[in-house]
Amino acid sequence: MNLEMIETLPPWEWPEDAGKTFLNLLKNRQADDSQRLLAAELAGDFTVVNNELAEALLSVLRSDDEPDELRAQAAISFGPALEAADEGTFDGDPEGETISDDTFTKIKRVLQGLYMDVDVPQEVRRRILEAAIRSPHDWHRPAISSAYANDDAGWKLTAVFCMRFINGFDKQILEALGSEDDEIHIEAVQAAGNQEVDGAWAHVVELVRSKDTDKLLLLAAIDAVANIRPEKAGEILDHLTSSDDEEIVEAASDAMHMAEAELAVERGDDDFF
Repeated sequence: MNLEMIETLPPWEWPEDAGKTFLNLLKNRQADDSQRLLAAELAGDFTVVNNELAEALLSVLRSDDEPDELRAQAAISFGPALEAADEGTFDGDPEGETISDDTFTKIKRVLQGLYMDVDVPQEVRRRILEAAIRSPHDWHRPAISSAYANDDAGWKLTAVFCMRFINGFDKQILEALGSEDDEIHIEAVQAAGNQEVDGAWAHVVELVRSKDTDKLLLLAAIDAVANIRPEKAGEILDHLTSSDDEEIVEAASDAMHMAEAELAVERGDDDFF
């Protein structure tokens, strides 16, 4: 099965040799750039990621003669694996279909080293930080602060994205909610929700109630409402369950259910589950 066919399938339906297909493309510098880029993107999925694929991604990332776009994608592909390993989702079995503890440690070390190297292309360094933050470390907080202070919109976007995963940036998140950059605005709303920034409440409610809110921004605001004040989620989101857009209906319904589940946990209501 070729790469284009694999891409059209959900990961749990990929053929058994999908990981090997990705690996061969990552190692083959003569292969088409677009094919290698897609292979790097898919290689980070839970269904295939393992030590060998991780090493191949690291090899691409560390090679300054590889295309910047490919190196950046290799970095991003580490994000889910780092988050899962940090949370203990992976069992650490080097013989299994996961990354081992040693590989986990190596990935984090390489990402930090490359991020600190100012000669590494800016786009690659941005993506490294966006991946590395999925397993928080001491160096991330000053890196985020520096990125946010950068006048470059790309760095600021990266910083606000990273604020989803580490606390202590409420002031910056609230400031970013006023950004005229649509991407930064969306990331700020998501960060406000993840960090339960109560000061963002009025802003996200306004976004949910406005008929002019862009769909991607609305979806982010729906989740934020449920996270910031779950006890108010039903009241604020109920009208969206009558939307003509199925995605919006599903998002609102899921957010209200999530909020109810959180409140049930707080009440100790086992019957809810």
